Amino acid sequence: MSQQQRYPWSAASATGVGSWPGEEPDETMRTIVGELPDLPHLPELPARGAGADMIGRAAGLLVDLPVEVQPTGWRVVDTPGRDLARAGSFLSYDLDALTEHLHAYEGPLKIQLAGPWTLAASIELRNGQRVVSDPGAHRDLAESHLEGALAHIADVRGRVPGAQLIVQIDEPSLPSVLLGSLPTASGLGLVPAVDRIQVEAVLRTLFAAIAETGAVPAAHCCAAGVPIDLLRRSGARALSVNALLLERAHDEMVGTAVEDGLGLLLGTVPATDPPASAPAPGPARGSAGSSLGGPSGRPAADRGMSDPATIVDPVRELWNRLGFSPDLLSRAVVNTPTCGLAGASPRHARAALKAARDGARVLRDEPRK
Repeated sequence: MSQQQRYPWSAASATGVGSWPGEEPDETMRTIVGELPDLPHLPELPARGAGADMIGRAAGLLVDLPVEVQPTGWRVVDTPGRDLARAGSFLSYDLDALTEHLHAYEGPLKIQLAGPWTLAASIELRNGQRVVSDPGAHRDLAESHLEGALAHIADVRGRVPGAQLIVQIDEPSLPSVLLGSLPTASGLGLVPAVDRIQVEAVLRTLFAAIAETGAVPAAHCCAAGVPIDLLRRSGARALSVNALLLERAHDEMVGTAVEDGLGLLLGTVPATDPPASAPAPGPARGSAGSSLGGPSGRPAADRGMSDPATIVDPVRELWNRLGFSPDLLSRAVVNTPTCGLAGASPRHARAALKAARDGARVLRDEPRK
């Protein structure tokens, strides 16, 4: 396969991770299309309330597995109610905005959906325990999730028939599922770790089904300890991670992924506004945990958004360590914020997309510097 055919996006592309501040789907979609013309994405607007968030959107797509909102979060119930109706309405508004702005679009388009293990870690059974604690329950959830995901892909494809879909499966809870670090309902214990072979099998089935639709299966995890090898073996064709959390210990896994032809969506741009005490132009902290020092040895809080070359330093340093051709860098790597932008101000969110776009151009124009 030639280098130009290898990845589902053009060189020097940038995109968002998922969520966005505010409550207006039309205005949000207009902004994203304007700022990310080469790789737009369907955003989530969790500020609207339960059902508009990452978990609520995916829960609303589950087939024959109704849930509702309880004080502790989403919980399995016997019959669907108003919470699912609200989640469906939010998604419908978002898809209508997508159709309005991109119905004639031809090119890569990314959609996001919470993955089966993050859902199993976030949704409760009727007894209050997490679904992930019950093997039968999370098997049923995985099957329901798969059916709902395929229906969602078909819906988006019908609305934007010229798009090459990239389906990003969000698994921020996956490291906790694998480590057994999720607290039980009482808070006094921990949910046992799920066997890695079982985790991989569920994801492999999902990614294979996505690929069969003609879409590109991608996996996102902006938490520390992202299981890169597991996601690659499961069949993801692109990996979205927080570049500021990658350490030298990840180099071999990242290198193997690139050698296997996987694309990388690397988060470099702070996902939230700078602290009020920070000097202007203040650097912003990234998503939870992303203020840790990156490969450059500088904390994320010390890197502002005014210099695109500085923003993408962690990516260029990673690439130099891996030893791949500089010419491949802007083809294999898409520049993104470190995580979703729901916690940012609208002004910072727009600036973050511009910074990601400018940083992507640096990766193309100055790969050797």
